[in-house]
Amino acid sequence: MFTTYRAIFSLLSGTAFLLAASGLHGLVLPLRGQAEGFSTASLGLLGTAWAGGFVAGCYFIPRLVRKVGHIRSFSALAASAAMIALMTGIWINETAWIVLRAGTGFAMAGAFMVIESWLNEKATNENRGRVFGLYMMVTYASIMGGQMLVAVFDVATADLFLIVGIFFCASVIPTAVSSAASPQPLADVKLDVPGLYKNSPVAAVGCLLVGVANGAWGTLGAVYGARAGLASGNVALMMSLVVLFGALAQVPVGRASDRTDRRYVLAAASFGAALCGLVMFLFMPRELAPILIITGLYGGLAYTLYSIAVAHANDHAKPEDFVKVSGGLLFLYGFGTMIGPLLGAALMGEMRPEGLFLATAAPHLALGAYSLLRVRLRAPVPIEDREAFLTLPSDRIGTPQSTLLDPRADADAAAPAEEQPRPEAVPEAEPEETHPADAET
Repeated sequence: MFTTYRAIFSLLSGTAFLLAASGLHGLVLPLRGQAEGFSTASLGLLGTAWAGGFVAGCYFIPRLVRKVGHIRSFSALAASAAMIALMTGIWINETAWIVLRAGTGFAMAGAFMVIESWLNEKATNENRGRVFGLYMMVTYASIMGGQMLVAVFDVATADLFLIVGIFFCASVIPTAVSSAASPQPLADVKLDVPGLYKNSPVAAVGCLLVGVANGAWGTLGAVYGARAGLASGNVALMMSLVVLFGALAQVPVGRASDRTDRRYVLAAASFGAALCGLVMFLFMPRELAPILIITGLYGGLAYTLYSIAVAHANDHAKPEDFVKVSGGLLFLYGFGTMIGPLLGAALMGEMRPEGLFLATAAPHLALGAYSLLRVRLRAPVPIEDREAFLTLPSDRIGTPQSTLLDPRADADAAAPAEEQPRPEAVPEAEPEETHPADAET
């Protein structure tokens, strides 16, 4: 068994460094930008640029990998992310950061796609659930671990930017020295919005709205904390607790959605997250304890919504369409994360720091109301015919490769490209050219 999982743990160690770097960089930029006096609009554009680069990367990176191979692509993308991180530490400029942040999003999309496709290749139908669970644990732990380094180092210096660069470089090592065979060509996933909406209106609209709320919080939560008077270490603690509570709430919320109409659970969690946002906006707490409690509760509710929406969509989808539906929902979520930072920045600029919570409350209220409306228009799927709920990382955008790694993916859809009898689930990819750099491993 150890031999079976050794290659997976090697890849997961690279993933840990990659996510730690990404989480740390995503927190350092708004905190340093806030300290440098950057405008709220420019700080919001950092999140929009990253999400835009990430979505673009999901479209274009598969072509790059088919031309130069997985190892070369990953090494180039991780090195690019490292250089960008170092450049943001040297060149403190609003416009430059926005452009560079788009480049980071593009590079991260490619890096994640290579790692996730590699994990999918090593997973079997028997251990796919355990592999996916390990991947989720590494995701949450690495993001929180990276962010908590803000409590140790001074944001005003270049130290944290240097650490981000080191982590990005370290993520290359496990894949570069891995003896595993190069994975199959990356799969392209086409976005069919009318088809997604027809399959499940609540899931399609929900993923877009959840992306708006999570994009606003993920980009500007640190800015709110700084403007509310929290020290950098406490800001990191707040951001990490939101992720932690979101991870811990997945199991109880998921079980509840498995036992009743998921739309009721989706509406309840949405209204709960909206209530947390409205409480923060109306009462404007400035003490650490109430801020941590309310934002932690917010994370426990808001970060379960994406998983519920995807599970609801798959309840209505055919098994062979799982990958296509889940991949499309990822892109809708990604588009939402481009809108959220702009909305949050506008409200924070016009009102006060707590205006950010109006940017999260509005889409949550809309999602809750729309979910209840759809309950009256469409009967729920019988419990015995549903797909099982599964935790998904809603604190970052996923890639089409993560849908293949999902244990709910049908065995044929998760199999290598040449073994798939259902080309409509994963569009056929061009045969991959043999690359010496990949063949050597």
